[in-house]
Amino acid sequence: MSRIGKMSIAIPAGVEIKFENSVVTVKGAKGTLSRAVTGAIEVKAENGQISVLALDEEAETGALHGLYRALIADMVKGVSEGFVKGLEVRGVGWKVAKQGNKLVLNVGFSHPIEFVEPEGIKLECPTQTEITVSGIDKALVGQVAADLRAIRKPEPYHGYGIRYKGENVEHKEGKTSGKGKK
Repeated sequence: MSRIGKMSIAIPAGVEIKFENSVVTVKGAKGTLSRAVTGAIEVKAENGQISVLALDEEAETGALHGLYRALIADMVKGVSEGFVKGLEVRGVGWKVAKQGNKLVLNVGFSHPIEFVEPEGIKLECPTQTEITVSGIDKALVGQVAADLRAIRKPEPYHGYGIRYKGENVEHKEGKTSGKGKK
């Protein structure tokens, strides 16, 4: 049995949870999230706590037990607080700007890159070199941040690129002139 799955989830004020027809629906101040639950898993909400129960002792059920508990905990946090991921743009003359529902990135290509804001995600540019990705779905926030980073990954020689806030990019030594070698 999963140690993570055994832990209960506290339900914050203003959050409602329903489990019907193997679908968990969590509704809160920021929105609503739903997820289908497969396998022998049951979700109960009582006394301000959510419990995820494994209905048998199969190995697969044990794995799903912890997985669904973690996913439901993220759903509860998402509809009550939300998730935020920050990115930094580093490069000479590189900048980003928000135009309507598009993010326009000038990151060293011959043309600007336009990134359309997906549904359920909010993209912001507090400065010309910062991007903030926010939303209620943790997986979607992480995927959009990864997609933005993939446009121009940080390179190890000068450090140019789009990186997560706080990400440490190891710098490599460049070529040497070869003086003194025969």
